[in-house]
Amino acid sequence: MPKVSPVKTPVREQSPEERIHNFNEVPFGYSPEEAIFEAKRCLQCKKPKCMEGCPVEIDIPGFIGQIAEGNFIEAVRIMKNKNSLPAICGRVCPQEEQCEKYCLLGKMGEPVAIGRLERFIADWEAKQGKIEMPEIAPSTGKKIAIIGSGPAGLTVAGDLIKLGHKVVVFEALHKPGGVLIYGIPEFRLPKAIVGREVDYIKKMGVELVLSYVVGKLKTVDELLEEFDAVFVGTGAGLPWFMFLPGENYNGVYSANEYLTRSNLMKAYLFPEYDTPIIRGKRVAIIGGGNVAMDSARTALRLGAKHSMIIYRRSKVEMPARNEEIEHAEKEGVEFHFLTNPIAYHADKDGWVREMECIRMELGEPDKSGRRRPIPINNSNFRTPVDVVVVAIGNSPNPLIPSTTPGLEMGKRENVVVDEATGKTSKERVWAGGDIATGAATVILAMGAGKVAARSIHEYLQTGKW
Repeated sequence: MPKVSPVKTPVREQSPEERIHNFNEVPFGYSPEEAIFEAKRCLQCKKPKCMEGCPVEIDIPGFIGQIAEGNFIEAVRIMKNKNSLPAICGRVCPQEEQCEKYCLLGKMGEPVAIGRLERFIADWEAKQGKIEMPEIAPSTGKKIAIIGSGPAGLTVAGDLIKLGHKVVVFEALHKPGGVLIYGIPEFRLPKAIVGREVDYIKKMGVELVLSYVVGKLKTVDELLEEFDAVFVGTGAGLPWFMFLPGENYNGVYSANEYLTRSNLMKAYLFPEYDTPIIRGKRVAIIGGGNVAMDSARTALRLGAKHSMIIYRRSKVEMPARNEEIEHAEKEGVEFHFLTNPIAYHADKDGWVREMECIRMELGEPDKSGRRRPIPINNSNFRTPVDVVVVAIGNSPNPLIPSTTPGLEMGKRENVVVDEATGKTSKERVWAGGDIATGAATVILAMGAGKVAARSIHEYLQTGKW
């Protein structure tokens, strides 16, 4: 076995002191020399386990091997054979829980930086000013409607357009990208990157219809009269709340609203964009996932003096990516573990001014495998706040299910699908991503999109449901 560095090639990034005052992307990415050096760490295993952890089936050793040789063009071709959104995946995919988790080097040190190399090769192609388009099969005469232009919908669109089918994507918002555009902050995923990837899908021939709310303007049944198949990828846009006293006071946001106002509606560019958003000085974010980290880091950039994560378990149980937690810590986000809010208190005008919390302790593991948080009696305390962001999860939007007879729903208002095909209980209708799983990751939504695209193509060829 050749000698290789036991650690990943570091990636340069903005200093914490600088970046909390802007919304620019934090990591700068690899240079060509750094990418080649990192790619040469890959052992090119004969039976690569890393590919088993990739929901979109990328030939990981293949594209990394080409980078190691300096053949970036071929690396791009190998990547895009399976993944139409590499610049996005390279930035937001939790590689540490996917491909890198299975890398053999990880047993001896740090795994190959697969995500950083994926980002590098996508950005390198863009800098050349010429995007190579894939071969498109002759027209089949079949038409597919895709509802939602998030990662699942865009993946289905990219796969099916290459097979010769006509694809039309209906998006409720005025910009395409779904959670990529409204949910993930600029400093983690620049909107120009999302726009670039969407343009690639459009150049392949996919038609995008924006500001079109399926379930209001047309139902799924009405689309089925015009299209041969329908894919539903409308995500999980219905925020959860805790139903606490005072949760309806002014200054209490869902993370969806808080991030959408900042990301899609560009509140961070005030006064150029006069989007209403409360710029609190003491901001409390409830939750411990990536959305909570995004909200806490956004609050700092909007001018908060204290941005506080309130999490009912300990740091060990936090579901956020380690990288996101580390970035938040370095930027000055305050972490209050084993703490849970129980009420909010307002001033005479109805604006939140205090958060009442209770201390917690950990008991036995629950169904998630994490230790269950248990309130400690008589441990209540209050802390001043002027903005609260609730980031405890989301459910699928109920609009499509409520207007689509025959669509089987699960206990959490998710659309029930066959995991092997993406088929729903309604003939000629497929679904995938967060509407089927509940709030999950971008890459898992893309994986579900690939599964559904294969099944849709098979159906359009055979006519067998």
